[in-house]
Amino acid sequence: MGSKPDSVRKHFRSLQAKSLRNAIAYRIAQDFPRIGGERIQQLCADMILEELVAHLCPREHVHHGQVLWIAISVDDPPRRHQRTETTHLVPVVLDLSTPDDIEARIKRKSPMERLVTKAVRLCQQAYEQGGVLSNSDLAELLNMANTHIARTIAQYERETGKVIPRRATVHDVGTGLTHKRIICLKRYREGKTSDVIARESYHSIEAVDRYLGQFDRVRCCREEGMSPEQTAHILSCSLSLVREYVKIDRELREERQ
Repeated sequence: MGSKPDSVRKHFRSLQAKSLRNAIAYRIAQDFPRIGGERIQQLCADMILEELVAHLCPREHVHHGQVLWIAISVDDPPRRHQRTETTHLVPVVLDLSTPDDIEARIKRKSPMERLVTKAVRLCQQAYEQGGVLSNSDLAELLNMANTHIARTIAQYERETGKVIPRRATVHDVGTGLTHKRIICLKRYREGKTSDVIARESYHSIEAVDRYLGQFDRVRCCREEGMSPEQTAHILSCSLSLVREYVKIDRELREERQ
């Protein structure tokens, strides 16, 4: 004898299928019929929902003074012809204004000092959440020209010997000569190993060894009496890069003397 039909299930089961997940899967099936069967469509819908959940941060998770920002993933360094549209992006929550920022105003701290504090904090917070900010990100967040941001952070790094984890540093894009100087000083002034330098400068060990190797080659050419122009030609690198390494070498020699 067959089981008795469940009339409640019969009439209301269809309501369970009325979900955003199924709506997305249906749209995928309509617009991309060759993508695969129902299982693949549902998997694609799940991935889309995962991105939506990550990027649409609930109001209760963002407090007063905070902002939701989209950063480039730490794990997606630039490739040739890569665009932002084809880069892995991650949402990060940043403290744009804190009680300490207000206190700094009350104590009449200079605009430059307050700018540096905010820029460093934003970069570190983004990095801790798996993202990196560019100078353009900071310029938009802090309502400053990106060239002013770049100069300000470069000056801070030179004066403190600390590297800020922004995209130019972590992904080695742009000019970024300041962090090369810091890496060389950490090795030849402080005697630190490549793994320690990599950790402190937010670089890979391979990148640190590459900078140190280039510095050694420039220094060797200079000891052989070559001019910066000859050195740049021999090493197949830019003249400005050679001059930067020569300046670092001169600084280290003067310290030893």
